[in-house]
Amino acid sequence: MHFEILVEDFSGKVTLDILMSKIIGKQHTCRVISYRGIGHIPKDLKSHTDAHNRILLDRLPELLKGYGKTYSNNPAKHSTVLMIVCDLDKKCLKKFRQKLLDVLNECKPEIETRFCIAVEEGEAWFLGDLSAIKKAYPKAKNNILNRYQNDSICDTWELLADAIFAGGSSRLKRRGWQAVGKEKSAWAEKITPNMNIEKNKSPSFRYFRDKIRELI
Repeated sequence: MHFEILVEDFSGKVTLDILMSKIIGKQHTCRVISYRGIGHIPKDLKSHTDAHNRILLDRLPELLKGYGKTYSNNPAKHSTVLMIVCDLDKKCLKKFRQKLLDVLNECKPEIETRFCIAVEEGEAWFLGDLSAIKKAYPKAKNNILNRYQNDSICDTWELLADAIFAGGSSRLKRRGWQAVGKEKSAWAEKITPNMNIEKNKSPSFRYFRDKIRELI
């Protein structure tokens, strides 16, 4: 089986490039494609942003239609799954998922398609495995890590930054969003290899893992 996975930023790609090999092994394949932000689903299902901007949800209707066209007469569609992985942020999970499903039903791509939502943010998957964080960052602040409740809406990446980044999230933010993105990618490179996918406590990660296994 082959998985095409679309994610909203480069740190997500770094994370999933590592995690997918742990989940699917060597007998299946995947390709992870990163975008430059999550954006918003266009109300008329027609993107009004430049394609070069590569904003995931802004392009979602066109992406679904494009995959549908590519695989419409392709035998590989029976063994290919398209997965869109994005952060919930501060949105209502039920309403956000329904909006995504509405777009899917409207576009009707020709291949199996699934949405997986990290609650609140992708860093929640790291925080679902505190031992992996401690292996990557032995000086991480336990008092901050231990107060985290899995998949809670709590400014997740800021909490992780407060635990492992010198000066915390406030100092990192002062460096600008480009520096934030670079640091998030570094977290992914250092933490993800240590993650135990069987013991992760993040419900949204377990949903992602189990959905892939169910599809296989």
